[in-house]
Amino acid sequence: MASVPRFWRGIGSRYNLEGTRCNECGEYFYPPRNFCVNCRRVGHIEPYKFKGTGEIISYTVIHTAAEGFEDQTPYILAIIELDEGPRLTSQVIGNPEKIHIGMRVRSVFRKLGEDGEGGMIYYGTKFVPENE
Repeated sequence: MASVPRFWRGIGSRYNLEGTRCNECGEYFYPPRNFCVNCRRVGHIEPYKFKGTGEIISYTVIHTAAEGFEDQTPYILAIIELDEGPRLTSQVIGNPEKIHIGMRVRSVFRKLGEDGEGGMIYYGTKFVPENE
């Protein structure tokens, strides 16, 4: 049986911004898919590692956080459109007064949280302004 940390390290989509791409139509998917929604069974899906760059499509600034995130307020949650096309929701690290729709961002590997006091720390992808 694999240890918990080893299990989480094995999930490429969480730690490496990995998804899939259809060879038939060229569509990119994040999170990964097993088949193409456009080509159905005709398309062949292959793993794809995203560049990790994109732009903010929409965002909100959280001032009243959920339990466990109180010390991070205010923080920014945004819908990011990756350069390859897929959109995802992620935290953007930066000054809330400088964030804007259309801002270029890049992915970074950061701590997301931990399970209770003294619990397992888990990491994942967040974004920062591209020029930082």
